[in-house]
Amino acid sequence: MILIADGGSTKCSWCLLDDTQNRVYFNTEGYNPDFVDTAAITASLSKNLPDTLQREEVKEVHFYGAGVSSPQKAEVIAAALRELFPNSTATVTEDLLAAARALLGRKPGFAAILGTGTNSCIYDGEKITYNVDSLGYFLGDEGSGSYFGKRLLRDYLRGLLPDGLQESFKETYKLGSRNDILDRLYNQPLPNRFLASFAKFTYDHNNVSYCREIVLEGFETFFKNLVVHYPSYQDYSFNCVGSVGYNFRDVLTQVARGHGMEVGKIIRSPIDDLVGYHEEGR
Repeated sequence: MILIADGGSTKCSWCLLDDTQNRVYFNTEGYNPDFVDTAAITASLSKNLPDTLQREEVKEVHFYGAGVSSPQKAEVIAAALRELFPNSTATVTEDLLAAARALLGRKPGFAAILGTGTNSCIYDGEKITYNVDSLGYFLGDEGSGSYFGKRLLRDYLRGLLPDGLQESFKETYKLGSRNDILDRLYNQPLPNRFLASFAKFTYDHNNVSYCREIVLEGFETFFKNLVVHYPSYQDYSFNCVGSVGYNFRDVLTQVARGHGMEVGKIIRSPIDDLVGYHEEGR
């Protein structure tokens, strides 16, 4: 049996593929090694893996994860997987490769992630050949859930949300005082996930011009700061995976075409296409 995982910072989607090509899907929370260690990942998976999963029968684990930016980061997750699946070989690599394989298969092209965070690349059909660093939620991640959430939270704290949104935001999230919010951001785990949790507010209020403008500005900034810096980027179609890109795909399509890129595939989650990629390789 093979276990395949697409691990974002917020959620991890899993598929167990057995020897007869049957698929069993399940979800856990996300595991970004920038924010959690091996012990925390092991504890969470021990609690949240399905009881019916026969761990000793799993022979391969392919984990694609947010924050897997180095061999050291990969080892944080791989160590947990080896403990949980003792008879398996565990391969841990970046979520950007999962996006490329899901969106493009074994064909070359441009692939992006717009979810909790942002990433993008040129892919040659086998590996990533060019990447403009998104720099994470603190310095970059333009167009992501954390980027939109940061803008919303900043305007809320300054009392700048318009058209009755100030009261609606306060009632929706019940955030407490300014000091409570800053403590959550600076002193508690997973601040990127905390920020990204507010992105849904822009979707739920997308009939309000302020929310539409946030999304449009975020995607424009994503293109201006990242996409247009890829060599010959207009020669590629724009392909994207992630909940933010998918939920706002109409705006994303408008912005991509405005920058001279035709739009290819925009999907919410890569897991189905990723499993297909591994099935073909068996």
